[in-house]
Amino acid sequence: MPHDASQSALSPYLVLDLTRVRSGPTCVRQLADWGADVIKIEEPGGDDKGGMGGPRAGPDFQNLHRNKRSLTLNLKSKEGLEVFRKLSATADVIVENFRPGVKTRLGIDYDSLKSLNKGLVYASISGFGQEGPYRDRPGFDQIAQGMGGLMSITGKPGAGPMRVGIPIADLCAGHFCAQAILMALLERERSGEGQWVQTSLLQAQTFMLDFQAARWLMDGEVPGQAGNNHPTSIPTGVFKTSDGYINIAVGGQPMWELFRDLLDDSRLDHEDFADGAARSKNRDALNALIEARTMTDTSASWIEKMNAAGVPCGEINAIDEVFATPQVQQLGLAWPGASQERGETQYLGQPIIMSRSKSGIRTPPPTRGQHCDEILEPLGYSRNEIEELRTKGVI
Repeated sequence: MPHDASQSALSPYLVLDLTRVRSGPTCVRQLADWGADVIKIEEPGGDDKGGMGGPRAGPDFQNLHRNKRSLTLNLKSKEGLEVFRKLSATADVIVENFRPGVKTRLGIDYDSLKSLNKGLVYASISGFGQEGPYRDRPGFDQIAQGMGGLMSITGKPGAGPMRVGIPIADLCAGHFCAQAILMALLERERSGEGQWVQTSLLQAQTFMLDFQAARWLMDGEVPGQAGNNHPTSIPTGVFKTSDGYINIAVGGQPMWELFRDLLDDSRLDHEDFADGAARSKNRDALNALIEARTMTDTSASWIEKMNAAGVPCGEINAIDEVFATPQVQQLGLAWPGASQERGETQYLGQPIIMSRSKSGIRTPPPTRGQHCDEILEPLGYSRNEIEELRTKGVI
């Protein structure tokens, strides 16, 4: 779904993208998809055949780096640093996810650049924060999932820690960083000044514990693993049917009564299931009774009957089934578009709909250094100077 950047919410903003792997590119993708002019800074002569983001032609890289321009730049060279400083003087946003000390050694940290650009919003994502005893540890999503408590509450009780099936700490850190950038840009409208915004995988993962964290912070309760059961809303979980499995979510007493009446099993009228506290205490027995009932009919039948009665119930889809779902198709979560490496393909679309501002695929992921000339010429570099930088390996 191609779109005109002028119709997009972030079209006035220039973003310099120093990020790699996933958390940083996730952040910048949010800005790029909504129209920001993103310049992806890459090392000259790099290897496009692999790395943490996968091959450049692979789905992971393609998904993360659409709607960007690419400038190759050796930031360790004097000339490369000069180019970057010139770009920084005109940029609205810089995003980086180096280890905390790297940007300072390169001379591209916020304190080194803010004198060039009072309005610069500088965004940093790290593994564990810019300060503190763990600041220099290498960060990785699964490490943050473990340290941030998620693996202790994921999986079946007694089965040992279990990671989530997506890099949730990376993704959340990226989205929180994008949110912080937008807040800083809004604040700049009043103050006229940019600022340094920071988040980390550990901060993002800990924040995402949400009500589970509140159970500890407020009540001193340490949540454990509950498998497919919801830890506090009972009965909520996965139940077998005659031809598969479904999710059922019964929250609160009025919904429980709707659900109980729908199942039409007199055993559910027992005092052991009379209220939330009783159902929590007798969860296993209750789940067994429910499943004995749901196994008498098909998944499709139960989903139709329960939703008609106002009880949340849904399919458990494989990923191909997700994108075949009529509602997902209605929401436009698969974006058709071109790729320079793959030809016509599909991209994962934005989960946000705005009535006037549009997102979509303006341009495919760039080839490495594809836009060097068009980026450098407006900075005052002549064609001969650009070729000299290329010969020296600066770009």
